[in-house]
Amino acid sequence: MKRLLCVLAFSVLGTTACAAVPNCAGVNSWPASMAFVHLKNAGMLTSEDTDFDKTQVSLVASQPEKAGLYTQVHQVKFQKRDGSVVQVITVNKASSQECSESPVEVFVVSERLGGE
Repeated sequence: MKRLLCVLAFSVLGTTACAAVPNCAGVNSWPASMAFVHLKNAGMLTSEDTDFDKTQVSLVASQPEKAGLYTQVHQVKFQKRDGSVVQVITVNKASSQECSESPVEVFVVSERLGGE
């Protein structure tokens, strides 16, 4: 329950009393940067067609692991200049000192069902 409260506080407030939870949700952070590289290599995005000022990165979950490592899940939405959005979910290991404790797994959200 404490972990859930830490993630919720971090997601809503951008800060938390659980100081050890790494903040890797920035647009220029390891998960977002590596997601862009994977999407670029797959031919899904280019630097020219991506509006980085409108890119959104949100922490979805942060699970403590051993020795100060956390498994983190982020939602990254890349806004293209034509108005379309490429959305991915990333998973990687992070610590309070370093967001790049592991490679980043990138899952492309190809379709959204239900909700708004």
